Amino acid sequence: MKSLSGVSLFLLIHALLLVPQAAYALPAPSAVQPETSSAPAPSDWNSQAAKHVYGLPEAKPNEKGTLTLSAHDFTFTGKASRVTIPRQSIIAVSAGNQRVEIWGMKGRILRMVIPDGGGAAAALFMHHRVDMLTVEFADTHGGYHGAVFFLPAKEADGALESFSRTPPVPREAVTAVCHDGMVRPHSVLLQAPVWQQAEVPAAYRALVYERLYDRLRQVKGMDHVYRDGENYAQQGCPQYSMQIAVSGFKEGNQAKRAMLGPVGMFVGTTQMKFDANVTDASGNAAMHEQIKATVRGETESTNVAGDVAKKLSKDYAAMLKKAGDKDPLVPASVTRQP
Repeated sequence: MKSLSGVSLFLLIHALLLVPQAAYALPAPSAVQPETSSAPAPSDWNSQAAKHVYGLPEAKPNEKGTLTLSAHDFTFTGKASRVTIPRQSIIAVSAGNQRVEIWGMKGRILRMVIPDGGGAAAALFMHHRVDMLTVEFADTHGGYHGAVFFLPAKEADGALESFSRTPPVPREAVTAVCHDGMVRPHSVLLQAPVWQQAEVPAAYRALVYERLYDRLRQVKGMDHVYRDGENYAQQGCPQYSMQIAVSGFKEGNQAKRAMLGPVGMFVGTTQMKFDANVTDASGNAAMHEQIKATVRGETESTNVAGDVAKKLSKDYAAMLKKAGDKDPLVPASVTRQP
């Protein structure tokens, strides 16, 4: 009997093993709402196959569940959590998409063992698109948050359409004032990233911010990390402020890398360049770092954010150690107007 070619062998494996997994790229049948007398308002939107990537308080990373966006609130319901954000607290909702490899690293290993060049052909089939939905919002203290979700292909556009139909709710500017107040020792204000020099998808900005926030909280001796917009008038002024500017961004292409084989390790990667500046309570420069991040992982946005956050938190900890991290006991006179 004539042996199967690499491509034929792959197609057989794909038919037997990969079809159930690929179904994730299609909208779940349960997402279709039955017509009943209690049907939701036309502005409502929901996804029955959402995955919380990162950034939502009280929800675990990679937790699966449902999303609902209405004229009143935004709700994520997972197996272990239920988080509701009032509509008036939502700053922005953004959509994007990303191609991911079916089975992740397992899929890559499978391609490696397919003979006769079948691995390159497999790359054409072993990627599917997922949508990214980014929700930026403020908490009860005015602090900025960014939460990112993966959705089945083309579902994020429905969320944007629903959001655009709901009337905008004016947000009151939060003013944090420290007049002759004491600086809070071992604290830092993490300002929202700026990106005037580069067009950066909202998902990347949110993930970098949230991962860096969590990393800074783990720095030895850290007492409190203030979020951008947080009213700290009654808590004491932050000892330091960190500002991140995204000065360069080039999004990767996993499908392109997979098709190029070993060469794909060097092309089609996600690349970002950051400038990070830290100042003390008096406005004096305490740290300046330039970071270039190149990621070749299975999930571009989450990996590049994690790498940048890890590097910056280590640099910040080193700065504190070098400075001796002395408790600031002098009064501060700071007025912060958004």
